Amino acid sequence: MMTPEERLELEAAAFRQLVQHLRSRPDVQNIDLMNLAGFCRNCLSKWYKAAADDIGVDVTPDQAREEIYGMPYSEWKAKYQKEASPEQQAAFDKSNKK
Repeated sequence: MMTPEERLELEAAAFRQLVQHLRSRPDVQNIDLMNLAGFCRNCLSKWYKAAADDIGVDVTPDQAREEIYGMPYSEWKAKYQKEASPEQQAAFDKSNKK
């Protein structure tokens, strides 16, 4: 049987691995993540901020984004973000109508 502490450690480790994987794949655009999985790096940063709020830890939205992106969001956008193609945007729009 797993203890609550062990579960927390495992969940935290899995989260760290997910964040590291996303940091290593800046070629994968957020819109592609949204279209395929229904969440993106921005969603993770919002969930991170919400979790901090829940336990009373002061984290700004910019700090939360930097935790996920591994750099300031504006820097990541300048380096890696591309304009969404019409196909990507259409898929995003279609998935948000459900």
